[in-house]
Amino acid sequence: MSAVTASRTKRTPAGSRSADVTRLLPKPLLVVILVVLMVFVLVPVVYILFASVNSDIAVANGAFLPTEFTLANYSKIWTTVALGRGLANSVVVAGSVAVVCAFLAVATAYVLVRFQFRGRLTFLRALLALQSIPGTLLLLPVFVLFSSAASYTGVQIIGTRWGLFITYLTFALPFSTWVMVTYLRGLPRELEEAARIDGASSWRILTRIVVPLSWPGIVVSGIFAFLLGWNDVLFSSIMTNPESRTAAVALQVFGATQEGGALPVYGQMMAAALVCAVPVVVLYLIFQRYLVGGLTAGGVK
Repeated sequence: MSAVTASRTKRTPAGSRSADVTRLLPKPLLVVILVVLMVFVLVPVVYILFASVNSDIAVANGAFLPTEFTLANYSKIWTTVALGRGLANSVVVAGSVAVVCAFLAVATAYVLVRFQFRGRLTFLRALLALQSIPGTLLLLPVFVLFSSAASYTGVQIIGTRWGLFITYLTFALPFSTWVMVTYLRGLPRELEEAARIDGASSWRILTRIVVPLSWPGIVVSGIFAFLLGWNDVLFSSIMTNPESRTAAVALQVFGATQEGGALPVYGQMMAAALVCAVPVVVLYLIFQRYLVGGLTAGGVK
């Protein structure tokens, strides 16, 4: 009996069995689907790249390939629209939201996962319920709340970068906390119990054990918070002024100012779009290995 089992094990190695389980489609069909998806993704990106080095007249005429190669669009965007100031505001606001949100989320998730107290399940359910509320419905309440706070306290909130920071932190923190709750549930309790036996406090356990082991989840929650602040147009267009507007609003204003012109500067718009996309691409390339581990953590128990 053992010989038969051993022979069957040799005939079906673990690698082939795992490949058969994970492969849901035949390999030729999988290759075709991947190629089609890559075409759908890459063709718009290639068109934007070609248009950014093409003349405005050629882009307006619908030319796909550049008729003349020029980098003048990349030098003109800094004077046509205040893109540099918008990029600086976006980096400051979105970056600070990402850092603060990630570390608040890991601390909150640690309390929710490792401690039992009244209202814990209600708080977890509330985190999920908050994700179902569209941000459009909260735009007017947030604006009225900040306006009322400014009239009562005399501190201006609307039109400042820190007011935008508070707004983005409010919307990013529930999702980031739930990501960290899912991640911390997969961490072994034995390490924390051993540290507690040695006399470590909860704060020391959090900073010396939980945080170093939770970097993939922290990076995921931070990047999602960064993207919320970087891509948002709705709140930043209402709660900012020309001095504090972000890159997304600068692009929106750039496009709106060209609608009534005789010749829209499509080349500059494409160049500005690529410049605004560079920080996000660089962020993904730097933290790619953390993203894979953080997104898949907690998926298999």
